[in-house]
Amino acid sequence: MLEALAAAEYHTPSPVQAGIIPHAVAGTDVLGQARTGTGKTAAFAIPILEQLDKSPAKDKSPRAIVLVPTRELAVQVRDEIAKLAHGRKTKCLAAYGGKPIRSQITQLERGCDIVVGTPGRVLDHLSRGTLRLENLLCVVLDEADRMLDIGFRPDIEKILRRCPKQRQTLLLSATVDKGVERLARSYMVNPEIMDFSPSTKAPDTIEQHYFTVEEMRKFDLLLKLIDREKPEQAIVFCRTKRGTDRVQRKLSKKVKGVDCIHGDMQQPARDRVMRSFRDGKVRILVATDVVGRGIDVTSISHIINYDLPQSSDDYVHRVGRTGRMGREGVAYSFVTPEQGIELTRIEMLINTLLNRDEIEGFQTVAQAAPPQDLSEEAKDEPKKPAPPGQRPRRRHRRGL
Repeated sequence: MLEALAAAEYHTPSPVQAGIIPHAVAGTDVLGQARTGTGKTAAFAIPILEQLDKSPAKDKSPRAIVLVPTRELAVQVRDEIAKLAHGRKTKCLAAYGGKPIRSQITQLERGCDIVVGTPGRVLDHLSRGTLRLENLLCVVLDEADRMLDIGFRPDIEKILRRCPKQRQTLLLSATVDKGVERLARSYMVNPEIMDFSPSTKAPDTIEQHYFTVEEMRKFDLLLKLIDREKPEQAIVFCRTKRGTDRVQRKLSKKVKGVDCIHGDMQQPARDRVMRSFRDGKVRILVATDVVGRGIDVTSISHIINYDLPQSSDDYVHRVGRTGRMGREGVAYSFVTPEQGIELTRIEMLINTLLNRDEIEGFQTVAQAAPPQDLSEEAKDEPKKPAPPGQRPRRRHRRGL
C-alpha cells in the first residue's frame, strides 16, 4: 500500500482520510459527512484493499461493493481503486447501465474482488444471478444523499437486504439529512459518526462572483467572460438538456475545445467526452448536473453557472468541481433580475456573500426602445375609430 501511495504521489492524508481510515481499517461502521473534493474515495478504498489482503478469497465472488449515483462516478471510483491497488492482483469492475451487460457478466464469471456500480445495474445483476454477495466484507454507499435524491432508496435497500449481516458498512455523504440518518439507523451497527464539513459549505479556496444579467444577454456575457478569464478548463452548467445542447452548439462556433454532456447522451458518447475532458482535449464542458457531483478533474479552474441550479445544495456541488484538495478556483453565476431570492438562498446556505462582478463596457440589460415623444396635443387627441369592416389596431406593450 505504501508503494501504491508513493506511485500515486499521495504524501499526506487529507483530514477526511486521516479521520476515516483508522476506524475503517479496524472494521468499524463509519458514517462520514464531507463535501466532494476532500479525498473520500481513497478514504474507503485504502481500508478495503487492506481487508482483502488479510482475508484470502474463498471463490470468485466479490468481497466489496461500492454503490454510487452516476455512471461517470462509477468509472472514476473504479480507476482510483485500480491506482491504489498498484502491485496487487485485485480485480475491480464498474457495473452501470448504458453499456452492454454481457461484458460485465463475463468479468463477474472470471472473478472480481470489488464491484463499483449504480444501484439499478447492480440490482439487474442480482436478479439475473450473475452477482453474488454472500462473501462480502464491506459495503460502501458513496454520495448517499445524491442517491436518495434521485430515487434510488428502494434499490439500495433491496441490495443491502441481500448483503450478509456480518459485514462492514461505510456511508459517505456531503449532507446528512433525515433520509440518510434513517438509512444509517436501519443498516449500520453502532457507526462511528464523523463530520468533516466546515462552517461554510463552499471551499475557502474558491472565489465566488455573480453577474446580474437578462436572459437574452447571457450568451454574449459568457463569450465576454471566457475572453476575459481565459480559463485553463471550465464547466458551464445549464439547467436543461436542451439548453446544454444549444449553448454548446453556439459556443463551439466561437471558441475551440468545447463539448457537452447530459443524461440523454448514449453512454459511449458520455465516456468519450469525459475522457477528452480529463485528457485536456476539451477545454470548456457544457453540462447539466450529471457532472455536478463527485467528478474529479484537477485542472478545472472555473465554474460558470449559466443557469442557477434548481436547489441551493446543487450550487455547492457544482462549485465544488473546482478548488479541489486545496487548489484555488473561481465560480461565476449568471443571475437574472427575477432570481434575487434564489441568490439570497444560496448565500444563506454557504454563509458567504457572492461578489458582484461586471465586465467593462458590456451591457447586461438589453436596451429598451426610446419612448415616443408625444406632444400634449397629441396625447389629448381623441382616438380615431377604425374604418368600416376593419378591426381596430391593438396597442401592445413592448417587452424588454
